[in-house]
Amino acid sequence: MKLLMALAATLVLAGNAQAGVGFETASAPVPGDKSLAVTIWYPSDAAERSAPLALYMQSVAPGAAPSGRSHPLVVISHGTGGSNTDHYDTARALAAAGFVVVAPTHTGDTQGDRSRSMRITERPAQLSRVIDYMTHDWRGHDTVDAGQIGAFGFSSGAFTVLGAIGGEPDLTGLARHCAQHPHFYDCALQRQLGAAAPVPVAHDPRIKAAVVAAPALGFAFAPTGLSKVAIPVQLWRAEWDTVLPQPYYAEVVHGLLPKAEYHVVPGAEHFDFMAPCSEMLGKVAPSICTSNIDRAAFHARFNADVVRFFKKTLR
Repeated sequence: MKLLMALAATLVLAGNAQAGVGFETASAPVPGDKSLAVTIWYPSDAAERSAPLALYMQSVAPGAAPSGRSHPLVVISHGTGGSNTDHYDTARALAAAGFVVVAPTHTGDTQGDRSRSMRITERPAQLSRVIDYMTHDWRGHDTVDAGQIGAFGFSSGAFTVLGAIGGEPDLTGLARHCAQHPHFYDCALQRQLGAAAPVPVAHDPRIKAAVVAAPALGFAFAPTGLSKVAIPVQLWRAEWDTVLPQPYYAEVVHGLLPKAEYHVVPGAEHFDFMAPCSEMLGKVAPSICTSNIDRAAFHARFNADVVRFFKKTLR
């Protein structure tokens, strides 16, 4: 009996132990379009070291071999004008917990290229292409459980994920929204870049669970645009979001998805869902890094809740 108890305790500890995190960059081809630059975090047995990632530093094993089998996959969609490094700490926390994580940089919606920022309905198809790549073409595809796929999105990335999991936005209401709220960020962006003709949103039934934080254009899903969403959703809102002020965005989504696991972060601003800023990023983009909360402390809790949710819904 004592031997069995000791063995059980060992198994529990092994199940709770964090894996080492491998890291690499790749390119996912897109027929008829530019390839998508992707960053990938994954469980590995290799030793980690401190390595640069854009304006951050992260502890990873660059280029190491993926280890294990049947890892759930989580795809991350960044906000407008962002990149595939914006949520590296959340990605790394998931990889340490046994997930393979991939983040694309959305074509034409980066800091250096905003040419397609208003073509937001194209983004869900890019997520699907990345999932194709990770489950068929990535060198570690045999470590991925293609039946257990989740998605994480922030801001425009949250809109992207909501579309991918069955959401049907109606962007004809954007003109009316902007006539009433011309000073809102999305309306200023439309004036700057011009409206784009929406394309049909690509849904991906392979996605089994989703985390959406500070969703952009939430009002576009009212009144029935999320009626086909049937998977578990974790929804986050920053209490003092001045980029996407309430009640037009996350609150609308909450009303349409009342069964979602809903979190409102006291005192938080829009960009607090992005990784805690490095000193260098703070100098380059102070508006992203200004915060009324301890972002590092918040992310310790945030990442733990995201990991918990995906462990519950994908395993």
